[in-house]
Amino acid sequence: MKPCRTLPSRRDVLASAATAAIVAGTVPISLVPAAAVGATPPVPGPSRALQPFDMARVDLGAGPFLHAQRMTEAYLLRLDPDRLLHNFRVNAGLPPKAPVYGGWESDPVWADINCHGHTLGHYLSACSLAWRSTRDLRFKERVDYIAHDLAECQEASGTGLACAFPGGPALVAAHLRGEAITGVPWYTLHKVFAGLRDGTLLTDSSTARAVLLRFADWAVIATRPLSDAQFETMLDTEHGGMNEVLADLYLMTGNADYRTLAQRFSHKAVLTPLAAGRDQLDGLHANTQIPKIVGFERVYEATGDASYRDAALFFWKAVALTRSFATGGHGDNEHFFPMAEFGKHVFSAKGAETCGQHNMLKLTRALFLQDPRVDYADYYERTLYNGILASQDPDSGMATYFQGARPGYMKLYHTPEHSFWCCTGTGMENHVKYRDSIYFHDDRTLYVNLFIPSRVNWSEQGAILTQTTAFPETPTTMLDWTLKRPAALTLKVRHPRWSPTATVLVNGTEVVRSGNPGRYIELARTWHDGDRVELRLVMHVGIDRAPAAPDIVAFTYGPLVLAGALGHDGLQPGSDSIVNERKYGTYNDTAFAAPTLTGNPDTLPETIVASGKPLEFTIPSAEQQSVRLVPYYRIAHERYATYWKVG
Repeated sequence: MKPCRTLPSRRDVLASAATAAIVAGTVPISLVPAAAVGATPPVPGPSRALQPFDMARVDLGAGPFLHAQRMTEAYLLRLDPDRLLHNFRVNAGLPPKAPVYGGWESDPVWADINCHGHTLGHYLSACSLAWRSTRDLRFKERVDYIAHDLAECQEASGTGLACAFPGGPALVAAHLRGEAITGVPWYTLHKVFAGLRDGTLLTDSSTARAVLLRFADWAVIATRPLSDAQFETMLDTEHGGMNEVLADLYLMTGNADYRTLAQRFSHKAVLTPLAAGRDQLDGLHANTQIPKIVGFERVYEATGDASYRDAALFFWKAVALTRSFATGGHGDNEHFFPMAEFGKHVFSAKGAETCGQHNMLKLTRALFLQDPRVDYADYYERTLYNGILASQDPDSGMATYFQGARPGYMKLYHTPEHSFWCCTGTGMENHVKYRDSIYFHDDRTLYVNLFIPSRVNWSEQGAILTQTTAFPETPTTMLDWTLKRPAALTLKVRHPRWSPTATVLVNGTEVVRSGNPGRYIELARTWHDGDRVELRLVMHVGIDRAPAAPDIVAFTYGPLVLAGALGHDGLQPGSDSIVNERKYGTYNDTAFAAPTLTGNPDTLPETIVASGKPLEFTIPSAEQQSVRLVPYYRIAHERYATYWKVG
């Protein structure tokens, strides 16, 4: 992250056509309200190859993902909406109901970034996702409460703009006039837009819908006087995914003004080279770019303009396949760096900003829905385990900002009430939407992408598929059908690239033995109630390294990054709960000599030995001591190493 009740007309009731693109596909068309009489249906864009399942149809079973969800649910319920609304009410001339939170929401240390109010947007999204996942009415009540308060702000101020900046709307006005400003107003407003969109579509909040449309109409009118050149200059300042949410609004309403504004918010200085297949990312602020690219993909769905699709595809390949660490993260101090200089950046304490991983998964999922390739699913799995699940403190539910690879450093987490970083906000969302990418479908085919204990209700087919697994502790999963009647369906199960072979049994009989990883194993048959499918995979220890630094390696086991668990020497209990993310690299920076490894990097995996405990290994160090290796997502409250420079 670079360092506010007059209701709209009935036109604002959302159209149902082409809404499968909305909220990265978390809401099926059937959940979007029908169009009002006279609403213009959106022009159909390219159809998706697959559809996601409504999260309300997927249940999580016991395991680390459900635990992470429960921790975030508890945190969301501890937060006070009135404190998040404080500055919005002040700017609208209304008395606040509670004191404002600290950190990025009010502390002068962060005044220059002008992110005041971004947390409210993330909170709306997170509560909407939590409601859809759990049906706990407390989350829906909070969405409605916040939306009602924002409607009061709009009525009191007489404008559709609802904001929490210390200077109020003046900051946005100056930005629109092309004046020099500090901060990222459109980035912050995008979070509020997105939160209202999610509240509309996931909780069916009519108040959120009304506030959102009035907000969007304000944006159309406020930006209309800008020439294309002035608009493009404004986009040099970080602006989040404004093109994404405006494309969503077009697909929701058919209002062409929103489509036009989505295209204007698509930064041509970034779009043009990417669409032409040119990687000019070195030195750019990484998470400024990724939401733009997510928006490019959505604008493609809204317009059919292939240049947006081409840009998104090329960007994904450049970042996911070339610029990513073993964990799926990327960047140093929030910026892309030349991969020829990998060795200079990999050991930074400020690597792999968690927000960047959050947004790369949004992009990956959207591209997968267009083109269901195993490469997308493999990257999603790797980043989900080693970036997102790994980002949460399993004891407090708080989240990381960076997840750097400085040997002997530790994960640092935000405080409950005095940080409110960008990654605090995306962290609220990350752990309440795990169920959105386990299963996908078309008319007759069900895709199993992730091996997570869960159950999906494919009601259109009268089918329930229950997945029972201890993965990744064991590389197997069981899939059991519950059917009202026999059904001719196709089941596609991912054979990931990390498993050299895959074996599939149906009702105990082997039906497929695959030696071609990186594809879907297709099982087309008439299924009966009680049929069981067993998938057996193989996990091996391996290495991950960049071509420019072959002597720097990370160890993997299947999709998991194995981290050296280096203990607590020199650390104080609670010292990993911090306020100022800018001081990453200086917290807990006492002298520490991490173990060293020697030998041929290619053969080092052969020296790794299983300890007898699930997913635990040891490797000998040059100091004649054994280093314990465990999945990186399990590391918390101790020093660690994920990359090793081999002597």
